[in-house]
Amino acid sequence: MSQPLLKTTVIGSYPFPGWLEFACQNLNQFGEADREELIDDAVTMAIHDQWDAGLDVITDGEQTRLDFNLSFYGFLEGIELESAPPRRFGPPAHDQRARHRVVGELRAPRGLGVVRDFERLRRLAAPMLSAGGRQPARLKASVPGPYTLSGRLIPNQRYQDRFGLTEACLPIVRNELMALVIAGCQEICVDEPSMSCYAHRENPDRFVDIFNRTVDPIYRRCRLSTHLCFGNFKGRAVGPRRYAPMFPAFHDLLVDEIHVEMASREFAELEIIAQIAKKKDVAVGIIDVKSYYVETVEDVAARVRLCMKHAPAERLSFAPDCGLSQTARWAAKQKLKNLVEGVKTVRKGIGI
Repeated sequence: MSQPLLKTTVIGSYPFPGWLEFACQNLNQFGEADREELIDDAVTMAIHDQWDAGLDVITDGEQTRLDFNLSFYGFLEGIELESAPPRRFGPPAHDQRARHRVVGELRAPRGLGVVRDFERLRRLAAPMLSAGGRQPARLKASVPGPYTLSGRLIPNQRYQDRFGLTEACLPIVRNELMALVIAGCQEICVDEPSMSCYAHRENPDRFVDIFNRTVDPIYRRCRLSTHLCFGNFKGRAVGPRRYAPMFPAFHDLLVDEIHVEMASREFAELEIIAQIAKKKDVAVGIIDVKSYYVETVEDVAARVRLCMKHAPAERLSFAPDCGLSQTARWAAKQKLKNLVEGVKTVRKGIGI
């Protein structure tokens, strides 16, 4: 599957429009058809913003999800959803996210809903992709990996620790990935930020084994990537922001592309992309989603050139550090436009 040189892409999420957040707080006033219309309109908005920016890869903006991970618990059987987190007020932090008791066997007989999301994306994006005027964008779906998915579940006697919960989530995620490929999805990101956050204290080889058993049935059947970051709930990280503990083990992940967060870390450890690029493509986060400084076209071009000092152009893609769901839409739109224009500047400079 050929890739554009110096590809521009996104992780998955995009900010909700204000009217969608308001509607979500008043869903009892909407009928089923009204809710479907809301979803279609929100996904169309996300597609349009990404297409208008000129991205090579677009997503549905995860407009059907409360965040990149939390809404998936609604598809799981065997858990008792916590109605409210233990701390609701004060400075934002990860203890304001609910945790759920496991009360039975973890199952997802309806799947995780990603296939339906992808089919909606494909349907709503079709008019833009067929309109001509430039090379069609690729469509990408994102799924949380089993270790990340296990993070808000409380162990019990049946699943005695997080790794026990992860093993229960693994076939659920694997089945969703297989169903996505069967549905025709050609680009999938398996999102495992929890592995990044806790690699400093856990065995990274164990993480690689978990990841590879999850994706093995679809490896080489689609373009497969993973996103390694340090958390972005309310714009906050949750672990030591260092990639060193993950490598060299993570070089053995069964993926075509590894995405690394660099902009918010002032490009610390950028040299690691040279090692990744020896075996895989590397997507570099050069837009800081935690900052309301809007990177200029010149900023982006300089960052792209900096990355090209470490890795060849044919191995490089460029993206925001993380999903954009925690960034206001006005900033997200301009950041994406400047990302694309900055990459175009470099492409022209090297004769593409």
